[in-house]
Amino acid sequence: MNLLDLQIERQSNPVDMIEFVASNNDWSFERSCEDEIAMTVEGRWAAYHVSFSWMEEREALHMACAFDLRVPDNRLNEVVKLLSLINGQVLMGHFDLWRQEDVAIFRQSLLLSGGAEPNNQQVEVLLANAVEACEAYFEAFQYVIWSGLDARSAIDAVLFETVGEA
Repeated sequence: MNLLDLQIERQSNPVDMIEFVASNNDWSFERSCEDEIAMTVEGRWAAYHVSFSWMEEREALHMACAFDLRVPDNRLNEVVKLLSLINGQVLMGHFDLWRQEDVAIFRQSLLLSGGAEPNNQQVEVLLANAVEACEAYFEAFQYVIWSGLDARSAIDAVLFETVGEA
């Protein structure tokens, strides 16, 4: 018997836990179907559109956190370079550019193989990680698109940390 052929009976749909966490935190959400839930999270730089999808065949809870990003054709190559630089620094998850939707999207999955169930702390950390990543790099996208900076200069500008006091 192949290990992948082993069928585990789940006690609940992992999206139920997302709904529970959202309700307990007074987050507004919309449950479009049994396996999906969406919400909007206000950040410092933008409103982030967050969706969670249960992918039963892969036993993965997929989270996507998107923000509007209209990339002019003449800045596309530099934005692609920026994505590569950012993804080289992100420990978990990754950024994509969805031009047809005019959004940058941060994606990450929580693997729940073997019938594992997500807990509220995992859900909160998954969401916090996504928003933190978007907040950390949002300005870099803006610098490349609207200020004309190259990708390396934009990433250096947003990762610049001050030390000490003035």
